[in-house]
Amino acid sequence: MERKPEKRFMDRAIELSKRASLIEKSGGVFGAVVVKDGEIIAEGYNQVVRHNDPTWHAEMQAIREACKKLGTPHLEGCVLYTSAECCPMCLATAYWAHIDHIFYGATTQDSLKYGDFQDVDILDELRKDPKDRRIKFQEFMRPEAVEIWKEFAAMPEHVHY
Repeated sequence: MERKPEKRFMDRAIELSKRASLIEKSGGVFGAVVVKDGEIIAEGYNQVVRHNDPTWHAEMQAIREACKKLGTPHLEGCVLYTSAECCPMCLATAYWAHIDHIFYGATTQDSLKYGDFQDVDILDELRKDPKDRRIKFQEFMRPEAVEIWKEFAAMPEHVHY
């Protein structure tokens, strides 16, 4: 079912993007909130520079906090409002978290044009065959690694998410 966006949630995401980029200068122009049942349950803003952590994106922080608050790795029934279109890492995280809907402000092209954020390059890399990517991939010790997967699969109560 198509959801109707609410201005107050995007206003907050944009306010958080301003906090990150212009006020605290903790990272890029990115802010996000997670909403459930018409209320903000978690928020985040980019703090990559502050923490020297390439994963400290607004969406990642908001999703982590929402999962903690709800006590689950799944956020069914939740909506993500983000000041800019998700990068590949944040988009994948939204899928893992089972977010229902994402509303975004600025596009990937806007972040490239005004901030030189290279999300487009990452998306292009992900589309390539692993052997052709900038980061080299090589299978190593597969039988040993798969052995643990086999033991895991045989466990009657293995963790599933």
